[in-house]
Amino acid sequence: MENVNKNRLFLASCLALITTAMTFAIRARLETVFGPEGVGLTLEQIGYAFAPAFFGFTIAMIIGGPLVDLLGIKKITWMAFITHAIGIILTIMADSMTSLFIATLFVGIGNGFVEAALNPLVASMYPDEKTKMLNRFHVWFPGGIVIGALLGWLTMDVMGLGWQVMVGTLFIPLVIYGFLFVGQKIPVTERVQLGVSNKKMFASVLNPLFLFMVACMFLTAASELGTTQRIESLLKESVAQPLLVLAFINGIMALGRLFAGKVVHKLKPSGMLLYSAIFTFIGLWMLTVTSGGMTFVAAAVFAIGITFFWPTMLGFVAEYLPETGALGLSIMGGAGMFSVSIVLPIMGRLMDGEGGITEALRTMSILPAILIVAFLGLNIYMKKRNKTAEV
Repeated sequence: MENVNKNRLFLASCLALITTAMTFAIRARLETVFGPEGVGLTLEQIGYAFAPAFFGFTIAMIIGGPLVDLLGIKKITWMAFITHAIGIILTIMADSMTSLFIATLFVGIGNGFVEAALNPLVASMYPDEKTKMLNRFHVWFPGGIVIGALLGWLTMDVMGLGWQVMVGTLFIPLVIYGFLFVGQKIPVTERVQLGVSNKKMFASVLNPLFLFMVACMFLTAASELGTTQRIESLLKESVAQPLLVLAFINGIMALGRLFAGKVVHKLKPSGMLLYSAIFTFIGLWMLTVTSGGMTFVAAAVFAIGITFFWPTMLGFVAEYLPETGALGLSIMGGAGMFSVSIVLPIMGRLMDGEGGITEALRTMSILPAILIVAFLGLNIYMKKRNKTAEV
């Protein structure tokens, strides 16, 4: 890793992830702008307009994963920068479901390229601390959502500025991360360092353990991002400022990921995932029966649950299935975001229907309930695998 400025690259990566995360918070605020009380879209229509943020992410991850090894991390990073810029401009210009759909697609593709390029970058720079550093990197997903949520609240609710100004704040981290990446030497991916062939990499993604983790990623991502992306609609009857609850949830997540190293050491990745599923299930059920100040208590339980989901799923694959390389990480991220693109319109339909918000939250709680069983099985399997390895 000679001539590689790890600190600058890690900082640039974090700012790129902040840009990605801010789009989630700002999009959540745009739900009221384009919703029934604003432009006039139904909640289901907004679900479809927001869906490209997630399947666009998936497309970029699936394309970008193999290309990271072929073209290099640097080129995929600049593809993220360009598509981010286009998406932000188009969002500012959006005035209908179609224009919002197209703008969201570009933002989603930019977000996907960030993950496709920078998860492998972090894993390759810190080969002995993958789960720890991926959690530390992903501090800035909830951290960025906190920043975006607070900026959305300040610009629109406190200062009374237009929503376009709120969206324009995305240019700040975008320009900074672009500047930090300029002229930097970026290492090759870990898979290339290890000399794992393309044939072996593609074969390794058919490993039953990897396929199991992909299936679980569908459920962990939907539990986390499906709920937080629709926070404005889900909590509008419970609290006055749902965006502040979003900031609160993500503040807890950021703190948790910052100190993830100690938790990883004690519980191991499979143990972290099991406890995460339990707290997520409890938190979602609490949100169906609380209001006012108690909503923040339920939100805190939910936040503790989802804190380690995304980075630990990636860390597990990077640690125990390294031969899957950048492709494996991209498939994991892509699967997670694709699941959210499916669940958003379904949640909108449930909220538009007779059952409303309560039915939507209870339906979402089924996902972590399934995960509790799945991760119990994973823990048993990993303990047997470790004992076999010791022998």
